[in-house]
Order: sequence, then C-alpha cells, then structure tokens
Amino acid sequence: MNVTDFDVELDVRQLVCPLPILRAKKSLATMQSGQILKVVATDKKSPDDFVQFCKQTGNELLASEVNGEEFVFLLRRRCVVQVK
Repeated sequence: MNVTDFDVELDVRQLVCPLPILRAKKSLATMQSGQILKVVATDKKSPDDFVQFCKQTGNELLASEVNGEEFVFLLRRRCVVQVK
C-alpha cells in the first residue's frame, strides 16, 4: 500500500468504537468526491468497523494494513451526484 497518496489524514489512535468511524464520517463529509482519506487507528475492532462502514455508506475501502499495534486505512470519498 502506498500510504503517501492521500488528501487528508485522520489520527484516531487511542479512540474506541464508535469514535473512529464517527470522526472518519465527519472528515469524509468535508472532502470532495474521489478524494482519499488516510485513517490511523488502534482500536482492534477497526478493520471490521471500516469494512462495514464502507459497505453502508458507499465509500470505497482502498487498502487496509496493520503496522504493529496500528491499523492504517485508505478510503476514497464516494461520488456524490447533485440534482439540480
């Protein structure tokens, strides 16, 4: 995984469920469609939580990696179609 290709980085280390997901949701809401969010978490439930979050929201989980006690996720902001 090339963790240098992202637009926004979110550090949610030491936070437990549901805070990592809630913070990611808030960050993604401020981003443009197609931008990439890097999330660094330590909650052991994070891998499953982010898979479920992406399935439910339509955001794309590009990569998931374990670095010692940390989990690193790359999420692509879903495309939003605006109706005029």
